[in-house]
Amino acid sequence: MSSDSLIEQNQNIDLLRFATAGSVDDGKSTLIGRLLHDSKSIFEDQLNNIRTFSRTHRNQEIDYSLVTDGLKSEREQGITIDVAYRFFSTPKRRFIIADTPGHEQYTRNMATGASNASLALILVDARNGVVTQTKRHSFISSLLGIRNFVVAVNKMDLVDYSEEVFDNIVSEFNAFADKLSDEFVYYIPISALKGDNVIERSENMPWYKGSTLLDYLENVNVSGGRNLVEFRFPVQYVNWGGGDDFRGYCGTIASGVVHKGDKIRVLPSGKTSKISRIVTYDGDLDYAFAPMAVTLCLEDDIDISRGDTISKVDDLPGIAGSLEANVVWMDSAPMEIGKDYFVKHTTSTVKGNFEEVVHEFDPDDISMKSSESLGLNGIGKLKVELKSPIFADIYSENRATGSFIVIDPHTNQTAAAGMITKYKQVSPDKACKAVKARIITYAGDKKEEAKANYDRLSMHGTHCIYVDDDLLQETLCKGMPVDSEQYTDTIENLCKIVTRSGVSVVVCSDHLSS
Repeated sequence: MSSDSLIEQNQNIDLLRFATAGSVDDGKSTLIGRLLHDSKSIFEDQLNNIRTFSRTHRNQEIDYSLVTDGLKSEREQGITIDVAYRFFSTPKRRFIIADTPGHEQYTRNMATGASNASLALILVDARNGVVTQTKRHSFISSLLGIRNFVVAVNKMDLVDYSEEVFDNIVSEFNAFADKLSDEFVYYIPISALKGDNVIERSENMPWYKGSTLLDYLENVNVSGGRNLVEFRFPVQYVNWGGGDDFRGYCGTIASGVVHKGDKIRVLPSGKTSKISRIVTYDGDLDYAFAPMAVTLCLEDDIDISRGDTISKVDDLPGIAGSLEANVVWMDSAPMEIGKDYFVKHTTSTVKGNFEEVVHEFDPDDISMKSSESLGLNGIGKLKVELKSPIFADIYSENRATGSFIVIDPHTNQTAAAGMITKYKQVSPDKACKAVKARIITYAGDKKEEAKANYDRLSMHGTHCIYVDDDLLQETLCKGMPVDSEQYTDTIENLCKIVTRSGVSVVVCSDHLSS
């Protein structure tokens, strides 16, 4: 078979995204390394490097955790810190693995890795059983909409492959899982170090009659995780290229299917039109679906910019002015009631603040307790008031448009991730604030006035950036004389590029041409 035929065959088989989860030292990286090694998915030169490092620093033939623990600090400490993504395939299925850290300190990384997964692979150390971090990771996975769980009871070789130990852990996790949503849980006893029940069935556990890990991953049904009903297209970029008359709206289809000729509505303007073209790198299409990246062209010339949403004319998202959401707090600084944060939802960013902690969840038993705030790794249901509306859906119905992240405006740190459970609609009139991107100029000595106007525009939902001479001389115009033609041209070209993408520019400089 030719290489082209092999590539085409590989592209046509099903893709499963799954994330590892569980407490530190449960063996997540070792398991993924063993899975990749035994499925012959590691390049020979990488394998040789891992063997050399293992002999020199770990006094063993091969440390499988090194396959995914790629950071220097991870190898030195023997822990996973960042999310490591790995790809492998079998004749039955392709896989993307997110190997996430187990340390409580890096719970935010675990939530990031699990956010796009369809299955959670929960590791449990057979010696320790189900611990708090196991429950926290499982609960976060459930909040993120994952409904397929594989609980791999690892290190069975260290408990003499005891069926009783395995059964006790199954009972313990089942008692916890009963408090989650509608998850399906499959249990497998394994030894990642020895390879028992990873790819080959273990001779050490004849009492186990179920599937090996790879066999289960190849055959588990995870269909229905992506919404192909409600069409949602957050506009990321406005493309004026491809000819004098070409104008297309670029982005990734968040959910649903769109056909050429479909009648659509643009939010927030409320204008309607029809899809005239669906453009991709490989040519025009008659239809496209989530999560494809496409450029949509319309029959009518409508003012559309980044942050707007295109949907079917008779199937619109909610116009949400306030939210109730499950929130995972990721910042070392605690959440503050009433403080302004940035809420990033699809391609739109608005200001908002937390009004109330409805309740905080205890990850040990999913019980609810009263709380005034959330600290690092805290999980709770919060009420959020938005300064400008967003076009949203309930997370359980549409993961793409039902989620958001919270950014601290002072540190620019990602403070939290949220999943919308309820929203309060506002009048469509309040959401219709579409204005044409423009350049707003101030003299160089008017910096405070310029920044104040930028803050005001941002707070009221205008997509804009702020630029002044100090910032330019540190970046794009570094080393240029401020009175040179090159300096002026650089500022003007920057403004043209940004406004063409639908974003306004507030410029504070004495060096723009009149």
